[in-house]
Amino acid sequence: MDAQRRRAAPWQGQWPVIGVVAVGGGIGAAARYGAALLWPTGKGSFPWTTLGVNAVGCALMGVLMVLITEVWSAHRLVRPFLGTGILGGFTTFSTYAVDIQRLIGAGHPAEAMAYLAGTVVAALAAVGGAVTGTRALLELRRRTV
Repeated sequence: MDAQRRRAAPWQGQWPVIGVVAVGGGIGAAARYGAALLWPTGKGSFPWTTLGVNAVGCALMGVLMVLITEVWSAHRLVRPFLGTGILGGFTTFSTYAVDIQRLIGAGHPAEAMAYLAGTVVAALAAVGGAVTGTRALLELRRRTV
């Protein structure tokens, strides 16, 4: 009996986390779908919407990580809900891969390679800039309070 309990222990208490990730993922995916409806990408066109969604999502992740690791003592479900769920569902690196394939298939290999590299650079710059900017704003706020 003790061996069974020990094997089951890692899952104990994880159902709320799974639940908030699922709900957050649905919200984030719906927001991403909404962005695609508002700013559709034509067949064979450069996927600006996906690039923008991924950059914005990475920037928001940078802000979130600073806030919940350096500013607030967040509830244990905040990071899975907002980070893994909403922002994980919002950003779409699977669509990014499909977009690259579509650009190549449409005879635009140079655009595909620019998109391949540009998305990675934009995502890293967005998260790095958001972390730096959030920390700077928090420091400015601390100095004025």
